[in-house]
Amino acid sequence: MSEKIAVIGAGLIGRAWAIVFARAGFTVAIWDAVPQALHACRQQLRDNVADLADHGLLSETVDAVLARITPAASLADAVAGAVLVQENVKETVEVKREIFREMDRLAAPDTILTSSTSWIPTSEFSQHLAGRDRILVAHPVNPPYLVPLVELAPAPWTSTATVERARDIYTRAGQSPVLLKKEITGFLLNRIQGAVLNEALNLFENGYASSEDLDKVLKDGLGLRWSFMGPFETIDLNAPEGVLDYASRYGHTYRDVATTQLPNAWNSATLAAIARERRDVLDAGKLGERARWRDNRLMGLVAHKKKQTGQA
Repeated sequence: MSEKIAVIGAGLIGRAWAIVFARAGFTVAIWDAVPQALHACRQQLRDNVADLADHGLLSETVDAVLARITPAASLADAVAGAVLVQENVKETVEVKREIFREMDRLAAPDTILTSSTSWIPTSEFSQHLAGRDRILVAHPVNPPYLVPLVELAPAPWTSTATVERARDIYTRAGQSPVLLKKEITGFLLNRIQGAVLNEALNLFENGYASSEDLDKVLKDGLGLRWSFMGPFETIDLNAPEGVLDYASRYGHTYRDVATTQLPNAWNSATLAAIARERRDVLDAGKLGERARWRDNRLMGLVAHKKKQTGQA
């Protein structure tokens, strides 16, 4: 009998997690406090899984994967017998505290409780719970069934055994877990993404380039190589003798540039100008269509990477 995963919240991220686990052979119970959301997710799940099949990213039929995903009648039914619970509810500390209080009360003592939160440290919503040692953040990248990174961010009191069990489950689900050694708001990915956004906003705000051209810098430049190697490996390969050679050649220039990179206030006028440029190229009514286009492009990239040898 396959292990059971409970997915709490049937929105965009919850549906994506259900696909991750079901595709890997886990049984998934999905629950949402809003019955309409739970009902609506069925067709969306089928559409997403069918897209995976179209790109050769399933080892079995669409129906076989979907058969492992079952709506739960209640939170208690969802978490019963689960080895891991993946929470995906509203992104506020108050809501997280309430749902984890309930899950800690309802779930078996050895069930791992995780949150998909993008910003809130585990300690903010687990501190006063009896089972706080089995709680941690497992922050995905949207959509996790295409982008495998998951950030494991435990609280100081989360047990090592919990972290290792969670790492094993996510690895077996086809994800690529990374471990934060200590808590920090935003974890790793959002802090690095925030640094890039900060500088892009500054360059736009100060008239150096259009939003379209700044997007090209990533999609047609840095993003191409960053899709299969990170910044440290990139600089290791960009000088004849590796990292230290690169630093000796260019480190002083990066230090000088860093002194001019100021925080950006995300001013409303700047954001409105970017929004106008974006709406000139993409009508707001087509955002969902474009998001699905993005996901299909990601599927093509994932399929390509799977075919390569020596991937690490």
